[in-house]
Amino acid sequence: MTIKKSNYEHLLAEYSNNDRAIALLKQHRPYLEMIPSLRRPQESVITLPLPIVKLRQSSTQEGSTHKTAVATMLPCEVAILMCDPEWKIKTGVEIFIFIHRPDEDFSDLLKRWRQIQVFLDKDYEWLMPPRYKHIFSEGANDAIYPLFVIFPETPERIKRGLQGANLPFVCQPPTASDEEIVEDLSKDPAV
Repeated sequence: MTIKKSNYEHLLAEYSNNDRAIALLKQHRPYLEMIPSLRRPQESVITLPLPIVKLRQSSTQEGSTHKTAVATMLPCEVAILMCDPEWKIKTGVEIFIFIHRPDEDFSDLLKRWRQIQVFLDKDYEWLMPPRYKHIFSEGANDAIYPLFVIFPETPERIKRGLQGANLPFVCQPPTASDEEIVEDLSKDPAV
């Protein structure tokens, strides 16, 4: 069985929401425990779907140093940033959600995580949505963690690969797409 694009899109939309992202973290307890305040999780977690960072680069020309920032979209589905609810500052924990994409094999999935490790080895700043512009969003020496979301249809070699690489993952059951729901309703004689 192959993964349906609608299932992938459904989870991307789900985990863009703070409540659903927190529910996902509950499935991997070590990450749940990283939330600064479990009494105020909505104020402690910022979700950034298809996140963008500004990577800072320095160059030296004729004895002077020039700094530039290049906006780069990270190859993950959602970044979850932890935020102190009292001080309204980002803490040093960042979790990256990787949803298994249709037709993606283990090397492609792992490569996306490795690219983030390379990108965030430099100084960077998060491109925050307007709602969170006031939060200090520098990223230097932060602890970064991956969480992979796979489906029951995900090939066994990918599950074994993630286990072998000691990378955390959760398995999510597929959801009915909007088209399937409409199709089922049209078949039901009671409707």
